[in-house]
Amino acid sequence: MESVQIVVSVALPWLLGVAVLAALGWPRRDEGSSPWLAVGYGYPAGAILLTLWMRVLSVAGVGFSRASIALPLLAIIAGTVWWAWRTRYLSVPSADALRIVITPAALPRWQRMIWIVLTAWIALRFALVAAEIAWRPLYPWDAWVQWATKARVWYELGRIAPFGTPEQWLAGTPGLYFDASPGYPGTMPLLQVWTCVMIGQWDDSAMNWPWLALLIALTLAVYGVLRGEKVAPLTAMIGAYLVATLPLLDVHAALAGYADLPQAVVYTLAALATYRWCLRRDARDAIVALALACACPLIKNPGLVWALTLLPAVVVTLLPRHGLRALATGATIAIVVAFVLARTQWTVLGYPLRLDFAPAWRELVRTYFLMGNWNLLWYGLIVLWVVAARRLFKPPLLPLSVTVATGLAFLFIVFSITEAAVWMADLTTANRATLHLAPLLITSGMLIWNQLNQSASTADLAPDPA
Repeated sequence: MESVQIVVSVALPWLLGVAVLAALGWPRRDEGSSPWLAVGYGYPAGAILLTLWMRVLSVAGVGFSRASIALPLLAIIAGTVWWAWRTRYLSVPSADALRIVITPAALPRWQRMIWIVLTAWIALRFALVAAEIAWRPLYPWDAWVQWATKARVWYELGRIAPFGTPEQWLAGTPGLYFDASPGYPGTMPLLQVWTCVMIGQWDDSAMNWPWLALLIALTLAVYGVLRGEKVAPLTAMIGAYLVATLPLLDVHAALAGYADLPQAVVYTLAALATYRWCLRRDARDAIVALALACACPLIKNPGLVWALTLLPAVVVTLLPRHGLRALATGATIAIVVAFVLARTQWTVLGYPLRLDFAPAWRELVRTYFLMGNWNLLWYGLIVLWVVAARRLFKPPLLPLSVTVATGLAFLFIVFSITEAAVWMADLTTANRATLHLAPLLITSGMLIWNQLNQSASTADLAPDPA
């Protein structure tokens, strides 16, 4: 019976997200990638909406229960599905359409076989991660001293209770609780609370199924985005495979409880929706991108800065002639401001700024190039960046390249002039911070590869000048 309840706990936010996107008419039905995009974006969007509803219930003084949480959301699902059906965005697909979506029939036989093998391999990886979640109790250190503490308290109380510092708690503030990081956002603990509410008991293992759902959703969304950009089915599946099997990403799904994987998923999907808007100027892409960008700070505090890294892509899109120059000027001003603030010992998002510029080069090299957390990601990216250097900052790659460059610059600043540089000795800080950007790096790499292939094909088809 518990397995059914777990499935329902995952299925409800997933259906909610898909239904809301369908009512929005996103993505367009004429896109062959629309089912993959809708399902991939559906769970993160629905999970955010579900936790927002739980916040509303807590403010209204309504306790958390299956009825108070699920019934209104089921009504929303029914209403949005009805609207999408009425507007003819949703319809019953034909058997041929379903078959083409599940396994692309237009592929040559050998490519189709590889496509199926990669799909099976990804499914096996997900099954192994699911086994880890099912068998292992809550394990990671930060998970049970910073995140699950809130989930346990809120589950037992049936509402959101405030967390503060130990000093505030010792001062006798009524109704106040404390843990290692009282200022962290409550989105992921609320998802854990919802799972336990659906199960009917506190279970520090079963409450972590949302992490696997997020990994699956990310994989589907990456495949859908690549197909939407006219990437060949097999190449798109390779991109999805690279995301789904990234070692550190899988570790954060199997050892669930940290917010780094959710942050990576929400930020990556926001960046890819922004990229779609930059290319198409579709208002629906903008709505999805804006909603997910606003959700980034609800996952982790640095999510605010990650959301801001999406703005340069918008700038170069709206200012095609002077956008890069404006960004260069803005970057120079930002660097000067950062060093001025470092002299005043400011603390930004919990990271004290330091004046000394001392990047931990040895730790970064070990993390990115000598350890197994990233496979060959950084080697492959460097090769692609060198080969496609002339194309990176030209359409259609320009907006995504700018986003990636801004994200890398943010990481470099964090590792250089903040206290995080001191924490890099154990290599965990660099890995966890980079994880937020890693899925976007893989997706951008696949799009660069696709552009190189298209250029090579165009050159082969060009007429002989003689």
